[in-house]
Amino acid sequence: MRLRVEPALGRPVNGGVKPTLQPTPLFRVSLLFATAAGFLSVPLQAQAASRWETLEAIHWIENPHNSPRPGPHGELGPYQFLESTWRMYTDLPFERALDRTASDEVAVRHYEWLKSALVRNGVEPTPFNIGLAWNAGIGSVLRGKAPSASRDYATRVRNLSAELHARTETPLLAAADDAPSS
Repeated sequence: MRLRVEPALGRPVNGGVKPTLQPTPLFRVSLLFATAAGFLSVPLQAQAASRWETLEAIHWIENPHNSPRPGPHGELGPYQFLESTWRMYTDLPFERALDRTASDEVAVRHYEWLKSALVRNGVEPTPFNIGLAWNAGIGSVLRGKAPSASRDYATRVRNLSAELHARTETPLLAAADDAPSS
């Protein structure tokens, strides 16, 4: 087995084993029914997939082993939220950041907030720019003052997101194509 090396870090990623996470069956079924019912067009499906891919890439970078231990600055959960970020979106106790469902809900809200701030300021909400804002903060991105470590982080988000997109693009579109017509 060959080890895959992340260029920005120069070290093996996940012990050289590519992650095998795919969209959950619930996600696929929801997408299938929404498409069949005519609630989603292909562009909206692509947007939802892009958000999922970007957030999953952030999760893999932030906390790939789902450690319940706090990070060096008190961050918790799959996305390593700071308590101040968690409080922007929920009144739930910060310890609930360890619960994947609660953490996913906050992550989606934070993603959408970052995305709308980027768009409002004329910056394309690519996985790289979302990752950069996630790590360095939206103000640093808008001022063009993100540190090089955050740029490396954003590059990793972009690369993992693209890999996830390549792996899931065909199954998602196939599920949509198999949807019963009305």
